[in-house]
Amino acid sequence: MKSSIYFLALMFSLTMMGQTESKSNAQTPTNNKAGEPRIQSNTGDSPLTIGGYGEILYNQPEGDNGELDIQRLVLMLGYRFNDKTQFFTEIEFEHVEEVYVEQAFVNYNVGSNVNLRGGLMLVPMGIINEYHEPTTFNGVERPALDNVIVPTTWREIGIGVSGKLNNLSLGYQAYVFNGFKSTALDGEGGVSGFLKGSNGLRGGRQKGIKSTVDSPTFSTKIDYYGILGLKLGFSTYFGKTQAADNVENLDGANIGIAMYGLDARYTYDRFTARGQFIHASLSDTDKYNTLTNRDLGSALQGYYIEGAYNLLPANKEQKLYVFTRYENYNTHADTAGGLVKNKAYDRTDVTAGLSYHIAPGVVLKGDYQIRDNALSGDEVKNRLNFGIGVWF
Repeated sequence: MKSSIYFLALMFSLTMMGQTESKSNAQTPTNNKAGEPRIQSNTGDSPLTIGGYGEILYNQPEGDNGELDIQRLVLMLGYRFNDKTQFFTEIEFEHVEEVYVEQAFVNYNVGSNVNLRGGLMLVPMGIINEYHEPTTFNGVERPALDNVIVPTTWREIGIGVSGKLNNLSLGYQAYVFNGFKSTALDGEGGVSGFLKGSNGLRGGRQKGIKSTVDSPTFSTKIDYYGILGLKLGFSTYFGKTQAADNVENLDGANIGIAMYGLDARYTYDRFTARGQFIHASLSDTDKYNTLTNRDLGSALQGYYIEGAYNLLPANKEQKLYVFTRYENYNTHADTAGGLVKNKAYDRTDVTAGLSYHIAPGVVLKGDYQIRDNALSGDEVKNRLNFGIGVWF
C-alpha cells in the first residue's frame, strides 16, 4: 500500500510540473539505429567518436525491501577510417561488477543502399533489442517480453548486409550468426542444458564469449517507413542451436528454432504508440528435455501494446510522457512430449507511469506494475520502479 501511495504522489507531482497548453506537433524521443552515426565527435572533424548510456534503478516488490542498482553503464566508441569504413563498439558494465562487450563490428559502405557488417552485432528482432537506450523507451525496466522471449540484449558474432531503399521506403538487414548454445558436459559425466522453461532461450546467448558454432543461423529484418508517423517491422530468425563438441552427437543435444516478430511504432502530434508480437517455434524439445532434465517449451509467444502522451507543449525541450503498457508473454505457449504446460510461465504485466525528459538525453522515470500469471493461487508481487537514464 505504501508503494502505491508513493507512486501516486510522484505521478501527481510530475504531472503538476508539466501542466501547460499547446497545439504544436511533437516528436517522440529519438530512436537511432544501433551502429549508424548517432554520437557526436568531441573534436569536430576527428574520426574518433565517443558516447554512452546508463541506468540507475530502484525496484520494490510489494511488501519487500527495495533494491537500488546501477543496472548498466555502457561506453560507446567509434572510429571512422575513411568515408566508407567505420568501427563501432560498446563496452558494458552491469551491476558494477560484470563487464561485457555488447557490440564490436566493422561497417563498410559498399554503396548508397548497401553496407557490409561483420563482428559482434545485435540480432534485429523486435524493437528493444536494437533500441534499448533508456531515453528511447517508456518504463523503468525494458518490457518483460523482450527479456524472456527475444531475449534482449541478444547479440552474436556474424556477418551480413544492411541498407535502405528510400524509393520503396524500406530498410533491410540480413545476417549469418552463430546460434544459441544448448548443451555441454556438466563435469560429472552428465549433460547440462542452457535453455529452460522459465526464460526460454535466454540462457543460451553466447555473447561472443568463446562462442561455439556448428551450423549457422540466419536473421533478417525489414522496416517500412512509407506512412508519415508510422514505422513497421518484420523480423525472422532460423537455425539450430550449438552444442559442445563432446555432446553434439547425442540425441536431443540441439533444437531447431524458427522465430518471427512484428512490431509497430506510431507518432501523431503528442501521442505515441508502439506494439510488438514475437513467436518462436522450437523443434526436438522433448528429446532435449529428456537429455538435460529441463522443461523447455516447444513454443514461446508474447505481445504488448503501449500508448503514451506528452503532457508538455510540443515546442518545449522537456517532455513528460504518461504511458500505459499491457503485455502478455508465455514461455510455455506449447510443450512437446509428456511435458505439462506450467501456467506460471503464462504471464501478464500492466505497467503505467511517467517518463520525464528533463533534457535531451536525460530521463527520470517512475512506474507501477501489476503482475500476474495464469497459475491459480500463485501470488505474483506487484512492483514499484524508479529510474534515472542518460544517453549521450
